[in-house]
Amino acid sequence: MKTRAKSLTVALAIAATVCAQEEPKFTVKPTGRILFDAAYVNPQHQEDKLNSGAGIPDMRIGVSFSYDQWKGKVDIGYAYGKVNMKDVILQYDINPTNFVRGGYFIHQYGYQSCTSSSFKETMEEPQSNAVFNNDRMLGLMYEHADDKVLVSASFVVETDAMKQTTDVTGNEAIGGLTRLVYHPFVESGKMFHVGISGGIEGARYSSTEEMNHKQFTLSTRWPTRVAKVNSQQAVVTDAKVMLKFSPEILYSYGRFAVIGQYFYNRISRNHGMHAFTGSGAYVTLRGLIKGNQYKYTKTDGGIATPDAGNMELCMQYNYTSLSDHKAGVYGGYLNDWALCYNYYINKYMIWRVRGSYTKVTNRSNFADNEVSILETRLQVKF
Repeated sequence: MKTRAKSLTVALAIAATVCAQEEPKFTVKPTGRILFDAAYVNPQHQEDKLNSGAGIPDMRIGVSFSYDQWKGKVDIGYAYGKVNMKDVILQYDINPTNFVRGGYFIHQYGYQSCTSSSFKETMEEPQSNAVFNNDRMLGLMYEHADDKVLVSASFVVETDAMKQTTDVTGNEAIGGLTRLVYHPFVESGKMFHVGISGGIEGARYSSTEEMNHKQFTLSTRWPTRVAKVNSQQAVVTDAKVMLKFSPEILYSYGRFAVIGQYFYNRISRNHGMHAFTGSGAYVTLRGLIKGNQYKYTKTDGGIATPDAGNMELCMQYNYTSLSDHKAGVYGGYLNDWALCYNYYINKYMIWRVRGSYTKVTNRSNFADNEVSILETRLQVKF
C-alpha cells in the first residue's frame, strides 16, 4: 500500500513538473532609444531656414511582451517637446514562417521596410522612400517568409486614423499594400534578392473641408533632423486614388553590398484633370572596412545590422521627382549624394558620420537651393 502511494506521489510530481515546463511564460521587457545629433548645414541661400545645431531628434520609451505564440510592442516617442505614438503592435506567430500582425506600424513595402528609422545605413532614409512610401499606418498585415520567398499583404487605414476621430475626419481612407521578394541566396557573405511591391490608397484627410479626402500631400525633408524643413512638397488636389509600385534588388558578396530601388506613384483625379505622376530611385553601396561579411534577415527581407565592432562606409545617390507639368504640380526635382561612416560600437550603440550634398529645383513658390550637410549621430537602443 505504501509502495502504491509512493508511486502515485512520484507520478503526480512528475506530471506537475511537465505541466509547469509546458506552460508558456509571459515575458515583459522595457525598450527604448535615444538619438544624439549634431549638424553643420551650409545652404546656398536661407529661404528654407536651414541652420546648424544639435538636438535629440528621437527619444522613445516602450515595452515589448511575449506569451506563447503571441507577442507585442508599444513605443512612445518624445522629441522637441512633443509626445507621439510610435509602434503599437500585436502579433500572432502561426508557425516559424507565417505570422499576422495588427496595430500601428510600418507595413512591408519595398526594401526600406527591413529597417527602422534609426537603423538606416546612411543615417537618414532615401528621400524617394520618404515621399512615396508611408509612415506608420493602422492596419493588419500577413507575412510568409521562408528560405526562398517573402510574401506580405496588408490592409491599411490612413495615418490620420491615429490622430483624429471619424467625427473629424469623416469616412477614413483605406488601402492595400503588398511585397514579394525572391531570395534564392541568403547565406552570410553571399546574398541576392529581387522583389516588387505594390499598393492602392484612397485620398487623404484634410482639415480644409473642400479638400477633405480629395487630396494627397507628398513631401520630404532636407536630410537632417536637426532642422526639420521640407525640401519638396506636392499637393495634388481633386484626387481620387493613388496606385504605386516599387521594384527592388539586393546583391552582396563578402564585405560588399549594393541595393537599388525604384518608385512609381500615379494619382488619378476628378473633373477631367490630368493624373499626377511622381517617381524616384536610389542606389546604395555598402562596404565593411572592419568585419567579415554581411548577413541576411529573411523575416524583414534585407541586410541585418552588422555585428558589434564592425565598421562600414556607405555611398548613396537618390533622385526624386515631384513635378509633373501636365498635371500642373511643381513639387520639385531633388538629387542627393551622401557618404556615411558607421561604427557599430556594441550591441546597443552606433556612431554615425554623414556628409551630403542635396540640390532641389523646379519648386513652386520656392527658389532652387543647394545644401551641403555634415552631421554626426550617437544612437543608443535597448
